[in-house]
Amino acid sequence: MKRPTIPDLAEAAGVSVSTVNRILSGSNSVRPATMQRVQHAAETIGYHGMGAISDRVNKVKPRYRLAFLLQQSNRELYQLIARKISLACRARRDDIVEPLIEFVDILTPENISARLMALGKECDAVGVIAADHPLIGHTIRDLSVLRKPVISYITDQSAPERAAYVGTDNWKLGRTAAFLISRMTPADARIAVFIGNHRFMCQDVADASFRSYMREHAPGVFVEDSRPTHENPDEAYNMVSDLLAERTDLAGIFIVGGGISGVLKALRETSEDRRNGIRLICRDIGPETRKGLTEGLITAALCHPLETISDTLVDTMIEAIINEGRLSAVQRTVPLEIVTPENC
Repeated sequence: MKRPTIPDLAEAAGVSVSTVNRILSGSNSVRPATMQRVQHAAETIGYHGMGAISDRVNKVKPRYRLAFLLQQSNRELYQLIARKISLACRARRDDIVEPLIEFVDILTPENISARLMALGKECDAVGVIAADHPLIGHTIRDLSVLRKPVISYITDQSAPERAAYVGTDNWKLGRTAAFLISRMTPADARIAVFIGNHRFMCQDVADASFRSYMREHAPGVFVEDSRPTHENPDEAYNMVSDLLAERTDLAGIFIVGGGISGVLKALRETSEDRRNGIRLICRDIGPETRKGLTEGLITAALCHPLETISDTLVDTMIEAIINEGRLSAVQRTVPLEIVTPENC
C-alpha cells in the first residue's frame, strides 16, 4: 500500500501543500486551529510524519491549570469523581489541561474559603463542591475580582459572582424521587427524608421538590421532617435504626446527601420481611451504592452521569477563562441517570 505523501495530507486536511510544509518546518505562521486540522487528517490517513506534526501542535496548544475542590477524601464517591475529572482533562484534544484536585476533610466554611482562595491564586479557574455560605460567597467574589472564575459543581452557590453552575436539575431530581416512591408505597405510608447538610443547595432544592410532588399527588403519605446526616454514615445508621425500631409504618426512605452506607447497614440488620417493605431512593452511585442496588436494598439511585458531567465541567471552566468573566453566570444542566437493580 502506497505511503501517504504531503500532497495527500494537504488534500485530506483541506489546506495547501505549503501550509503542511510550514507546519513540518516549525514555522509559527500557521494558526493553531489549522495545525489541529492537519493533525487530525494525518491520524486519519496514517501519515508517517505524525510525530513531527503532533510535536508542533502540542507546542502551540493553549495550556490551562484547573483546580477542583472536592469534599471528604474518605468517601468513595468523591474519589470516583476525582478520577473522572482527571480522565476528562487528559482526553482534551485541542488544549492541554493540568488538573489540581484537592479534597477538603474539614468542612467548615472558614477552611473551605481558605482552600478556595489558595487554589484560585495558584490556578486559572476553580471548580468547587461546597455548601452555600456567605464566607464562601465572599471568597468567590474576591476571586472574581482577580479574574479567577469559580464554577459551582453538583451543588450551586448563591454568590452572583460565580462563573457557572454545572450539575443536574435538582428540582426534577426531587420530583422524580417522589414519583418513584409514591408509586411503590401504600397511600397512608410514612416516608423519611435524610439530607447531608441544609446548606447544600442541591439537597435543599431536591428536598423541597420531593415534598411538592407528594403534596400534589400523594397527600395521604406522611413525609417526615428532613434529618441531617452531616454526611456521616454513623449518624445515618443511628437515625435509621431508631426509625425502624419506632415506626412500624415506615415504607420509604429518600436520602438526598451522604450517609448511604449507614442507611444500608441499618437495613441489613433488620428482618428480611421488614426491609423488603421499604423503598429506598438515593443520589449518585459509588461502590457502596452499587452493592446496595445488587442486593435489592436500594430501589433506585438518581445519578450524575460522571463522564458527561466531568467533560461539561472542564469545557465550562475553560470557556469562563477565555471569556474573562465578561459573561453572566451560566447554568449547564446535565440530565440525571436512573439506576435500578435491573440496570446496575
